[in-house]
Amino acid sequence: NIVGLPVALMLMQENATVTICHSRTKEIAEHVKQADIVIAAIGKPEFIKGDWIKPGAVVIDVGINSIPDDTKKTGQRLVGDVEFAAAKERADLITPVPGGCGPMTIAMLIKNT
Repeated sequence: NIVGLPVALMLMQENATVTICHSRTKEIAEHVKQADIVIAAIGKPEFIKGDWIKPGAVVIDVGINSIPDDTKKTGQRLVGDVEFAAAKERADLITPVPGGCGPMTIAMLIKNT
């Protein structure tokens, strides 16, 4: 509830039509395919597939997940909740992970605590 519900409420205050999904939402791909704006904060690496993104959509990936990567010195790399490489081919705008929303999220959490 750090991102999802507060952002949904802010968008609704601006008269946006908001659909909230979670990892167990039935036919989640169909919901995502209709969205003009996707805000992903699901907590699962690359859960939102690139081909689910509506062409021209805006994707804000708030997730930050560590996955194994033998090519990295640490053996890990950071990815978001959205399959970035495939999604960037369809989206007009997309936030990267790392370096997108993370620094702002941390700053706002510190400010509000």
